[in-house]
Amino acid sequence: MTVASVLYVGHVMHRRTRPREHRLRYRLFSLLLDLDEIDVLAGRLTLFSRNRFNLFAFHDRDYGAGTREPLRAQVERHLASAGMDLGGGAIRLLTMPRILGFAFNPLSVYFCHDREGALRATLYEVNNTFGQRHGYLLPVEQTGGIIRQGCAKDFHVSPFMGMDIRYAFRLAPPDERLSLAITASDGIGPVITAVHSATRRPLTDVELLKAFVTHPLLTFKVVGGILWEALRLWIKRVPVRARPAAPLHPVTIVKMPQEAACI
Repeated sequence: MTVASVLYVGHVMHRRTRPREHRLRYRLFSLLLDLDEIDVLAGRLTLFSRNRFNLFAFHDRDYGAGTREPLRAQVERHLASAGMDLGGGAIRLLTMPRILGFAFNPLSVYFCHDREGALRATLYEVNNTFGQRHGYLLPVEQTGGIIRQGCAKDFHVSPFMGMDIRYAFRLAPPDERLSLAITASDGIGPVITAVHSATRRPLTDVELLKAFVTHPLLTFKVVGGILWEALRLWIKRVPVRARPAAPLHPVTIVKMPQEAACI
């Protein structure tokens, strides 16, 4: 059986322009997992498991509602609220797996395809370091080429960023290469831009082992990197914002360009 799930190896770059300039760049890898293939992968791969400990693992409760309810059912429910039906099309999740039992994903992305294979929507799922999670479900208006999307910020992520922000997404969907750029802007203009670029590799035990050796303890380093960059921003005297209450609804749904509603 041929599987669509693959490995992506690349890097992420952040560049802040205001109120102080700040830049970071880290190497990382992610898995693009077809939600219907995870059990097949866990049975085929020695180094990857579902909902149990391994060198690499996928745990359903790390995503969505934080339960063991199948993620596909959760995503389809949000799509239905947005008036979309994939007709059984593939839903693929770009995320970092658990490594030796630990994972923290600042951002995971669900690519939602219809039965003909066309990308219909993306769900950007954000975790902050306060144990909270929120999603942004955005339709894909065009077919092929670079995808551009946007929405207002509804979820607190960084104490160094306010809530009066609008996100602009520029996405080259996963293929031989993957590229995702997110720009956060306020009423003056862009404040920070994050870019994730990666190259596809087959999802095999050999490639997973290579990724582990070349990116040792990646998920632990993600949290360490977040704390280190926060210290650097604090030293630069970037103002710290109070943490607002979490959104009332778990997902922000953008039904039409420039129109947002919550469920």
